[in-house]
Amino acid sequence: MMKIQKEIDFILAIDALKNVQRRNYNADDSRRENMAEHSWQIIILAQILYPYAKNKADIDLLRVIRMLSIHDLVEIEAGDTFLFDEVAMIGKFEREKVSAQKIFGILDEPLQSEFFNLWLEFEEEETSDAIFACAIDRIMPFILNSHTSGKSWTEAKVTEKQIRSMLENAISRASDEMGEAFLHLLIKNLESEKVLKSFL
Repeated sequence: MMKIQKEIDFILAIDALKNVQRRNYNADDSRRENMAEHSWQIIILAQILYPYAKNKADIDLLRVIRMLSIHDLVEIEAGDTFLFDEVAMIGKFEREKVSAQKIFGILDEPLQSEFFNLWLEFEEEETSDAIFACAIDRIMPFILNSHTSGKSWTEAKVTEKQIRSMLENAISRASDEMGEAFLHLLIKNLESEKVLKSFL
């Protein structure tokens, strides 16, 4: 057996991420994006929005990039769960944990545990790295929907209340500027009726 056989097995296994379709559409509105495209885009976004992060001194950008590059690999087995599908979100963590153990289990230690622990840290959203990474992951589809016809929202009749509940705190606690951009775009999305107004 080759020295790097398990690494080759892993990289071939995660090629399947290119086949996991997301609900979101690309910026030109022509088709839904796949999960690998989303992963690439959030890795770029993290680097360009890093200067705006709160607690920047506590954030290790390379760890954030590592986290963002692997956290969606679990969706190869578990599938993409639409953030605003409240029924599908039930049990999401448990499904994805089983998938994480399987996919990262292809690798030898210490990488197997490193990847699993990075995935878990992202999910728990407690460290400075994870809070920033999570905000980047949440704001990217929001930016895309805001600059297209917002089909993934209008198809699902997504409401202001749902968006605020799932995104607002996750984004604003990571960066004041990202929080400000979120509110600015949300107002525009309500005006254009991409998002249904919630009368709280």
